[in-house]
Amino acid sequence: MITPTADRRPRARPRAHAAPPSPTTPAPFRRQLNLATRHQLTASGVPDGTVTSRTRPGGPWQRLLPRVYLLQTGPPDHRQRALAAVLYAAEPAADPLSGATAALTGGASLALLGIPHAPRTPAEVLVRAPRRPSGTAEVRPVPTARWPQTITVAGIPSTRPVRAAADFASRTADPDRVRAVLAHVVQSGWCHPQDLYAELRAARLLRRPAVRAAAAELLAGVRSPAEARARESLTATDPDLPAPLWNARLYTPDGAFLASPDAYWPDEGVALEIDSAEYHYTRDAWQATLRRRLRLESHGILVISATPSMIRDTPHEVTRALRTLLAVASTRPAPPTATARGHQQLEFPLGPAP
Repeated sequence: MITPTADRRPRARPRAHAAPPSPTTPAPFRRQLNLATRHQLTASGVPDGTVTSRTRPGGPWQRLLPRVYLLQTGPPDHRQRALAAVLYAAEPAADPLSGATAALTGGASLALLGIPHAPRTPAEVLVRAPRRPSGTAEVRPVPTARWPQTITVAGIPSTRPVRAAADFASRTADPDRVRAVLAHVVQSGWCHPQDLYAELRAARLLRRPAVRAAAAELLAGVRSPAEARARESLTATDPDLPAPLWNARLYTPDGAFLASPDAYWPDEGVALEIDSAEYHYTRDAWQATLRRRLRLESHGILVISATPSMIRDTPHEVTRALRTLLAVASTRPAPPTATARGHQQLEFPLGPAP
């Protein structure tokens, strides 16, 4: 279960289930996905010697991290590994499920939400400064004086997706990975681009060119790495090309949803569809693309289709084709019958990065 807070569009996701409790698992620890710390075990009356004997090779328990044990014989799943990181970083006497002293963040938190390219390890865990637990190969404690609201994702205390995305961006050097993960967080509906911008600004991350560029793309309506690269390439090739709406939702005159092209010039009724080969491996996928194009053209919208590689390798050809269609469309006697509704082309705040 995901308990949402102030994100604008929280949405539930399917989740995996931990392995069934071992018969030897003490009942108080079953809500912790069969995990316990040494402090919890000894406080519940389990002698140190029993903990040591049960975690020997072939025993019924396993040591996942220093002072953190899996009370079952089967291998841990990804949820158990994530919660083990929180137990490791939480204050020993605190309830680790409360999110009061430790919360999963960054890539590991986003991975629980199903965000592609978000790394599960090392698991970043926020802890309240000035505490500084030592890290391991699997866990990276991150002290912070800016403690966030926390939520529960699949039974694991976590930061909200908007904070997790900012924490991920703050510790990721690869610009393409930053762009891809932030785009997927927004596209999946876990946060609004304005909320993400505010979080990146509060964390002073807009000083980084890669983060600032990704934020600008999201505010412009871009929702995928392919669209981001297309926007970047077309702007660099033809700076005077009119700016389109990205991912505008188009409707027929009777209010039925028509399609959401990647880029759309509403005054001229011209759409650009970026068709990646990876989505057209099957006959059904290819036919669905053709049907979408037919629907657009049946309402007077002129469509240009291009692959990401075409836009990357031959951007001048793409921009010339767009210029030609925009010129043709502007002289048509009848405008397109479809309209873009509910789309706001957000503007990136002007001025120097804070």
